[in-house]
Amino acid sequence: MKISLPTIAALACSLLLSACGEPVAHNRGVYMLIDTSGTYTEELDKAQQVINYTLAKLNPGDTFAVASINTGSFSEKNIQAKVTFDDRPSVTNKQKQAFQQSIQQFVDNTEPASYTDITGGLLQAVEYLNEKRPGTKTILIFSDLKEEIKEGYNRDVPLQLDGFNLVALNVTKLRSDNIDPNEYLGRLQDWQSRVEKSGGSWRVINDLERLEKILP
Repeated sequence: MKISLPTIAALACSLLLSACGEPVAHNRGVYMLIDTSGTYTEELDKAQQVINYTLAKLNPGDTFAVASINTGSFSEKNIQAKVTFDDRPSVTNKQKQAFQQSIQQFVDNTEPASYTDITGGLLQAVEYLNEKRPGTKTILIFSDLKEEIKEGYNRDVPLQLDGFNLVALNVTKLRSDNIDPNEYLGRLQDWQSRVEKSGGSWRVINDLERLEKILP
C-alpha cells in the first residue's frame, strides 16, 4: 500500500508536536517538618540523621527545605533552611554544607514549644512545594503526631495533597500510649485517613536504619 506525501507530512507533524509537548520534570522536592514541642526536642539528633541522609540523596536541581513545628507553623519564619540545588555539582556540595550549618544552628538554639501545629506546617509545606513545581513532592513529618492547637488558632482548613507523598518518621509513643495503645494507633489511623482523603499517599517509617524508603 502506498502512502501519499500529504499523509507522511501529517504524520511527521503529529510526531513533532508530541515530542514538543510540555517537558516532564524529574527533579524532586522535599519538605521536612520537625516537631519542637515539649520533650520531643530531645529527638533532634535523630532528625539531623534524617536530614543528612536526605542531603546525600538529593541531586542538582532538587529542592529541600526544613521547617519547625511549634505553636503556629503556617509561616515562612518556621523554615530553618531551604535550597534548590545548582546544576553544577561543585556548587551543590557547597550548598549542602551551608544547609548543614544552618540546621546545626537550629538544633543548638531550639527551645521547646508549648503547642504542636502540625496542620499549619503541612499547609506551609504544600504552598512551598507547589511554588517550586518539582516532579515529585515529598513531605517528611518528624513528630509523635500528637497535634495540640493553641486556643484562637483556626486549623479547620482542608489540605490539598494531590500528588504529595507524606512520610511520618520517628512516631514515638507517649506515656499515655503505654497505658492505652489505642491512643497511639488512633493517631496513626486518623492522620492516614486525613491525608488519603486529601489525595496524598501516607507511610510511617519508625526504623531510622531504613531511610532508603523515604524518597521516591
